[in-house]
Amino acid sequence: MQPGPLAGRRLIVGVSGSIAAYKSVYLVRRLVEAGAEVHVALTRAAARFVTPLTFATVSGRPVLDDLFDAVPGTHVTLAEAADAAVVAPATAHVIARLAHGLADDALTTLLLALRGPVLLAPAMESGMWAHPATRANVRLLEERGVRFVGPEQGPLASGLAGPGRMAEPEAIRAALEALLAGAPAAAGPRRDLAGERILVTAGPTREPIDPVRFLSNPSTGRMGFAVAEAAAVRGAEVTLVAGPVALATPPGCRRVDVVTAAEMRDAVRAALPAATALVMAAAVSDFRPASPRGHKVKKEAADATLALCPTDDILAGIGPLAPAGLVKVGFAAETRDLVAHARAKRKAKDLDLIVANDVSAPAAGSAPDRGFGAETNRVTLIGRDDRAEALPLLSKRQVADAVLDRVAALRSGNPAAPVPPAP
Repeated sequence: MQPGPLAGRRLIVGVSGSIAAYKSVYLVRRLVEAGAEVHVALTRAAARFVTPLTFATVSGRPVLDDLFDAVPGTHVTLAEAADAAVVAPATAHVIARLAHGLADDALTTLLLALRGPVLLAPAMESGMWAHPATRANVRLLEERGVRFVGPEQGPLASGLAGPGRMAEPEAIRAALEALLAGAPAAAGPRRDLAGERILVTAGPTREPIDPVRFLSNPSTGRMGFAVAEAAAVRGAEVTLVAGPVALATPPGCRRVDVVTAAEMRDAVRAALPAATALVMAAAVSDFRPASPRGHKVKKEAADATLALCPTDDILAGIGPLAPAGLVKVGFAAETRDLVAHARAKRKAKDLDLIVANDVSAPAAGSAPDRGFGAETNRVTLIGRDDRAEALPLLSKRQVADAVLDRVAALRSGNPAAPVPPAP
């Protein structure tokens, strides 16, 4: 078997004080199984959730949890030898300390001495993640080249639900592999989209049957929100047209909320004249009820059939409205004949790039690793030359950056942008 991208890598896994620390045990195990040399550093609070002995047993190496108990200079030695560091979970407190260069324990001292790439997997309550102080700290770290994976949407320790769950170990591992494969932001912040005005659509649409029922799909909006967030970090002015999703607005983005396909069409048309690129990542409903009812249809009075009619094709209808030089990117969610259907869709809608995503059901007993609701994605990029380039399994943020690499290249007049090789 050929060694994987993590084989022989020296990695630091930092763990801070969150209930999500239990997932980090599985992350360390996965990294060790992939052939990496893993050194774990804990905050004092993290050790209250998972003991240093647990991490020492799983990693096979001593754990750094107290600078005063360690051999002098250990943090410098580890920092100089490490290929990368990942902090999972990264609490709001640790993110704040890293943003402001505070080094008062084993983990933050180690990371301040590190010169390699850093990946953070946030974990906190939704209100903490959305707080202006946290958003500012995240933005500051991203400008320095720190990468983020997650947080994800779902149930939280408080019993509430929302954005704030730490990404799953496999998603973190995929993001780390991409980082070590040479993801450009690892070497420092990119502002290659400065001056661009990017219009992004995300999430599903809902087509009402009656006031309480609707047709829709399982899209969570994560992919489109990742594109919007990455574009803003890279300097673009971003307008995000979002269907009904429970995601926080990415920093630096102007958000327009819509519900139906018609509302999304109107919002896109309103923003289009000022745009230099359009990324249609939304899962727009293809059909709507032909005659929505004004009152709730009672079960006993319902018809046996529901008449449908097609919604307006947003991409196909923008031709006369598109400003000169507009880069048009579409997404194709398919369950079979992925590349063939995506190529046909790209041609029919005159797109510069289409992102083909297999959303067929996973094998029995397997968790989905791509498509609706997954934390990672496995996509194929197809440009005007019809060449299909398969990307490896990546976090949705990494997919977003790969798509934006193409957008930046097309805007600069060089359509041959680099794409990570398939495994």
